[in-house]
Amino acid sequence: MTAHDYEYPSDLERDITLGDGARIHLRAIRPDDEERLISFHDHLSGQTAYQRFFNAWRHLPRDTAHFLANVDYRRRLALVAEHKEGACRTLVGVARYDCTDQPDIAEIAFVIQDEWQNRGLGTIMLEALLTAAAERGIDRFRAYVLASNGRMLDMLTRFTDIRERHTEGGVTELLLTRRPPPTGRRSR
Repeated sequence: MTAHDYEYPSDLERDITLGDGARIHLRAIRPDDEERLISFHDHLSGQTAYQRFFNAWRHLPRDTAHFLANVDYRRRLALVAEHKEGACRTLVGVARYDCTDQPDIAEIAFVIQDEWQNRGLGTIMLEALLTAAAERGIDRFRAYVLASNGRMLDMLTRFTDIRERHTEGGVTELLLTRRPPPTGRRSR
């Protein structure tokens, strides 16, 4: 299945303003984002890239970028965050899920450019991704996080309900569900 098998989900597009006033455009990934994914990866610090891919690639392989940019928008979905400077839009974050062999469980992964970390973008992308998954019938998620990645583990613990947690070989495996928004607050 490719991105062309399902219609592009324009309903997932929106502009957001971070707490520090920075404006970000959130949207689903498109096949034409391949080159931008490679450039995005090239600008990650070695530590950030390793925390996301568990691999020290200096340059994202083209076949991996192709795979990551081509999703079906149902069982495989990725959201990208873009920052616009002048006429140029730069990817600053990617959040994705890929369904597993269990139809209601998807593996999730996130990566935020180093200079955009600790600004609330990861939390916004987590909520947007889990909401999009719920709209597609997916309500349980698996995440593999390096045990040393305290920020990611903290974010998932604060904003989701952890159902299972196991650490082995320096990797923490989590089974989690979306935490409903507080009463009176509408999900965006």
